[in-house]
This record gives sequence, C-alpha cells and structure tokens, in this order.
Amino acid sequence: MRWAVGALLGISLNVTAAETPLRFAMPDSWAMPMVQYERGRPTQGILYDLMLSLATQVGVPAQFHVLPRARVQSAMEHGEIDVRCYAAQSWLPNQSGDYIWSLPLFFQRDLLISRKDQPASVVPAHLPRQSIGTVLGYSYPTLQPLFDADRLQREDARNQEQVLEKLLAGRYRYAVSNHWTLDWFNQRLMPAQQLQGVAVLQEQKVGCYVRNDPKVPVQRILRTLLRMKMSGEIDQIIRLYTGSSEATP
Repeated sequence: MRWAVGALLGISLNVTAAETPLRFAMPDSWAMPMVQYERGRPTQGILYDLMLSLATQVGVPAQFHVLPRARVQSAMEHGEIDVRCYAAQSWLPNQSGDYIWSLPLFFQRDLLISRKDQPASVVPAHLPRQSIGTVLGYSYPTLQPLFDADRLQREDARNQEQVLEKLLAGRYRYAVSNHWTLDWFNQRLMPAQQLQGVAVLQEQKVGCYVRNDPKVPVQRILRTLLRMKMSGEIDQIIRLYTGSSEATP
C-alpha cells in the first residue's frame, strides 16, 4: 500500500510539473494586428497566436500576463514572467538577470506618420517645434535628440491605437507607429482619410527572450521558435492578419 501511494504521488507530481504554464508578457500598449484585448484579456493577433502555438508545441499551457510596458522587465527580473516576445536587445541596454534570446523572428519598422493633408515626405529634424504622438514607455532613438533639445515634444497615449486615433482627430500633426499597426488601422478608413507614412525612423529585427531558469524549458522553447520560423509558420501567422508574410528580411 505504501508503494502504491508513493507511485500515485509520483504520478501526480509529474502531471503537475507537466502542466506548469508558460507565462508570457503582454504589454497593454500593444494593438492589432499584434494583439487584441477584450476586457483586459488577449483574444487574437499575431503575437497571441504565436505564443499560443509556441506553448502548445512545447507541451504546456499558455498563461498571458497583461502588464503596463514599464512593468514588463521588472516582472521578468522577479520571476513573474518566463517569455517576452517582440523585443530587441538594443531596447534593454541595462537589462539585468539571466536571459537567452531567440533568433530574430520579426521585422519592426517605425514610421513618422501624418494625415493626408500634410506633406507626403518630411525630415523630422526640419519640423518646427510641436507635439508628436507617442506611446507611453516606448523609446524612439531617432527622435530622442529632438525631444532632449525641446525641438519636438512627446504627447504620450496608453497604446498605439490611441496614438493613431488622436492623430486622426487632429490632436497633433505627426505621430509614430509601426508599419503593421498603421496598415491595420487604415483598413477601416476611406482612402482620403487614411494615415500615411512620411519618414522611416527605425528598422530593426526583433525576437523573444526567455528567463534562464531550471524550471523553464528554455532550450525546448528556443528550438520550437526556430522550427516555427524555419517552417514558415510565423510567416503564415503574419499573413493571416496583414496579407503580407514580412517577418524578417
């Protein structure tokens, strides 16, 4: 009987260990097509689908932690989150902790955008002093010297979609957006209303990084991401939402 109880306990512990969820960081500043939030929970989008597929292939449940962007790195450092995606090492120059990065998975292009009543091409450094629509907590290396010199001023919104809504409403003449969100936002607008990219601010490859902890199946996660990339699965997810398969050049 003692052996039977021990065997059952061992099975129970193994099942529990196998079902330990993979905890993903979901910044609340993201917008479609990266992710859609409903009542504070992610329901669809490129990154949601990627994370869900990753966890399924690794063989564990996915657990999504929606956090303010400024809280994400702290959550990683305190062991509250296991994986963060759509990030670049250059965004985290003072990163502390032990992490392992994936190969590049996506291509991030930041654009300065405007309504169509503005010139189709501008040089940011030549703009007169004014507010620029930005996302709270995001860094914009190309514009930062202009912000520091008070030649341009940030006007932060909580997420990328709010930035575009305020630009469309005329709160400012220019804003910053990644190319995916701009294209998604324009889909619901008539051609004359659509926002336009007027300058490329930054182009960068981004990926995921994993907290290097014995409790986290780090190598299995990284191998799965590599397989998803090489098989074309990530391109297929992107194409589902954007019509284009541009992941990384």
